[in-house]
Amino acid sequence: MTASFTLVQLRYFATVARLENMTAAAAELNVTQSTLSSAISQLERELGVELFTRIPRIGLNLTDSGTALLARSAAFLEDADQLAREAQQANAALKGAISVGIYAPLAPFQAPEILQQFEERFPEVSVTFVEGDQDTLQKEIYDGRCEIALMYDLGVDDRFDRTVIDRVPAHVIVAESHPLAIQGQSEVHLDELKDDPLVLLDLPYTREYYLGLFRQLGIKPRVRHVSLGYETVRSFVARGHGYSVLNQWVGHGMTYSGSRVVPIRLLDELQPMEASLVSRRGIAPTRKARAFAEVCTELMAQNRQESIFSIGDNEITR
Repeated sequence: MTASFTLVQLRYFATVARLENMTAAAAELNVTQSTLSSAISQLERELGVELFTRIPRIGLNLTDSGTALLARSAAFLEDADQLAREAQQANAALKGAISVGIYAPLAPFQAPEILQQFEERFPEVSVTFVEGDQDTLQKEIYDGRCEIALMYDLGVDDRFDRTVIDRVPAHVIVAESHPLAIQGQSEVHLDELKDDPLVLLDLPYTREYYLGLFRQLGIKPRVRHVSLGYETVRSFVARGHGYSVLNQWVGHGMTYSGSRVVPIRLLDELQPMEASLVSRRGIAPTRKARAFAEVCTELMAQNRQESIFSIGDNEITR
């Protein structure tokens, strides 16, 4: 049978339990002692337990049942207050500022569009992006400097909740002068490039991910250059210093060096990277954080419809 006690009764109980005195609690709550006593009695009847032991001329002591109820009542009452505030604010325009993290290699591709869409929808919210690698962003989230971050799944530990909003497969890039590009080949197996020099994106966790793809296929790559910069890798490849394996697909091929690369899809069944929204576990998201997550999720879904080079499937990993 479901108990039908009220929030008022629970608030009265919590005050009495804290003060251990009915008279003092009635004065603090600004109600009569008879009203307070009646509310406590009704609560006990609803729950079918005795909450206090009455000690004449001394006061009240919590019973075991009362102690158990008190232990849960603080969080329950706080949630009720939060629910009321959110209901009151549901139709209010979002205002203020939000700091969000974004994985550095994703930022040039995703941040401008996210910012444009978010500002159009929520013009009174100021967004600050914090770019960093996977470890840096986890620290920013855990320390409270970022409410939420758009990043890959690599190295995200169990202090965080992660909502997968896209899966992005790996591909290779070669210079325009590479035989595969000259032949107009649009798909390739990775072992067809095993004798070519590799330009490796050398960010934390990213390096292990890419080298793991080679291990999965039993290939030992010839690593010639490493770089922490996504665009540096692309420029090296464009100038003929080797090929690279990347995830973010750039169709136009232009690089900072002025030369172009050609992206080629991989025919191998390889583990994709998971683009995820990451937040600290156990911390309820603010309305601004939920709004940011909504914009990111919608944009990823829209981009999946416009490009076949993406694997979409939202899920929450806890």
